[in-house]
Amino acid sequence: MAWRASLSRSLKEIRVLFCQSSPASAAAREFVKKNYGDIKARNPSLPFLVRECSGVQPQLWARYGTRPSISSVSCYMGVERCVNLDGLTEAQIDKKLEELAKAGESLKTK
Repeated sequence: MAWRASLSRSLKEIRVLFCQSSPASAAAREFVKKNYGDIKARNPSLPFLVRECSGVQPQLWARYGTRPSISSVSCYMGVERCVNLDGLTEAQIDKKLEELAKAGESLKTK
């Protein structure tokens, strides 16, 4: 999982949304529980946001682009991609995160 160490080079933010109690969000909850510490340890400056909301479908969001400087906050234009995690296993969620990171690398070359 060497790709995890380079997440902060291809992503500017990771957001995981899930329901605290629904069975559809169980794998997303476990993924965060088991992987949050490792991802943050390898990418301490990368925002990894966890959002719990009753009834929400589990989702993984990736934000790409450069972080805005103070003078350009109002004109920041980023790209976000979302993956629905409903029905996926922890391993599949990990693979989706890797795919989102690779997509960020391809955005840099365009």
